Amino acid sequence: MLFMIALLLLHIQPTVPQMVQCYSSFSLKDGTCVDILGQVPLDDCCMNPKYSYQENGKVCKSCRYAEWTEWSQWGACSVTCSEGVRQRHRGCYGIGKCQDPYKIGDLQTEPCTEGCCQENGGWSEWGAWSPCSVTCENGVKKRTRTCTEPPPKCGGFCLGNSEETEDCNIAIVCPTHGGWSPWGKWGPCAGTCHPEGFLAPEQQRQRTCTNPPPSTVPRGNDCSGARFDSKHCKGIPFCPVDGNWGAWSMASDCSVTCGVGRQRQQRKCDNPQPKHSGRPCQGADTRIHLCTIPVHCPADGHWSEWSEWTLCKSVNQREIVCRNRMGRRKRERDCLGREYEGNFCLGEPVEFGTCYNIMNCKSGPSEQIVGAFWSEWSKWSYCKPNCGENSTQTRQKKCIPDLSKYSNKNIEFFSGTPNINCPQPEDTEQTRSCFNVPKC
Repeated sequence: MLFMIALLLLHIQPTVPQMVQCYSSFSLKDGTCVDILGQVPLDDCCMNPKYSYQENGKVCKSCRYAEWTEWSQWGACSVTCSEGVRQRHRGCYGIGKCQDPYKIGDLQTEPCTEGCCQENGGWSEWGAWSPCSVTCENGVKKRTRTCTEPPPKCGGFCLGNSEETEDCNIAIVCPTHGGWSPWGKWGPCAGTCHPEGFLAPEQQRQRTCTNPPPSTVPRGNDCSGARFDSKHCKGIPFCPVDGNWGAWSMASDCSVTCGVGRQRQQRKCDNPQPKHSGRPCQGADTRIHLCTIPVHCPADGHWSEWSEWTLCKSVNQREIVCRNRMGRRKRERDCLGREYEGNFCLGEPVEFGTCYNIMNCKSGPSEQIVGAFWSEWSKWSYCKPNCGENSTQTRQKKCIPDLSKYSNKNIEFFSGTPNINCPQPEDTEQTRSCFNVPKC
């Protein structure tokens, strides 16, 4: 009984699943696993037939039944010339064997051709000897053959030389022809400067027919070519070109449309321009002539100085003298000098303004004007007279009313002279001499 129970327990013990590295796809091109997912039981991995797996780092296997991979690229031709064969192959990966209804297998072969094979040629018979290369003394003669029996194929060639030479002798003494000696040094330049726009001056060198001199018996040829050689000098400066005035331009229009004005004429130093340290043109490039347009010019009007302000008066008959009440005043000006349709003066001829009337007002603690005080020094005046050793300038202080009780304390709004007294100062006017004044 105990034996039966042990057998039963052994029978129901769970089996350990086979663990593999699972991948999400299988490459039919090269039989490799792609995109690892992780280690899972084989049965779980292959629930998806598109997956693949590896057991302990072995070859990759597809979860599908066995399939052929794609054919590889065709291999190289088995020969380098003429006709041969080339191959390609494929692999079987997966569970079981790959189905092959066409009985192709895992290897294919097809014929291939790789150009033609090189063949060397053969030489023809030697040709006749050429005449001797000279007409006197020692020379050479030669003969040739061709690579045509048979001609080479596909880059082949014939072994050996296509030309053969041999010494020959003509029993005649050769004349000695003249030869030039080396050129001598260049001579001095024919000028010290180069006129711009023309060829530069030249310099010369020479050689002699003495290397060797021509023989007389038999008569040798003289040297051929020129004994003298010349070239234009280089590196010398351009010759100076002095400037010269061009023609005067037409006179410009008169600078005014009425009365007396100016006309201008100009010329340029361009006939020719000075160049290469040449002297510039002498004299003026501009001349001016007077011109007259017999028409009176318009004279625009201009304002005269403003007249003095009128007395500050009440606008509603209320008393404003010596009081913190505004009045009204005006001043006028005239438009002077307008002639010959000139412009009228801009602005108004009459100006109105508000004011306080302080005419003859007394000052004191109980009055509207509390008191009076001295102003700061004014700026120094201009020097008078404006020439000579006795020229001086002055500055002053003024007695100013204390307007602190008024709403607006700007002195320009006050009309009339108040009856005020300032404390007696040490000095209300100063004078000093002027320096650096021109003589009269």
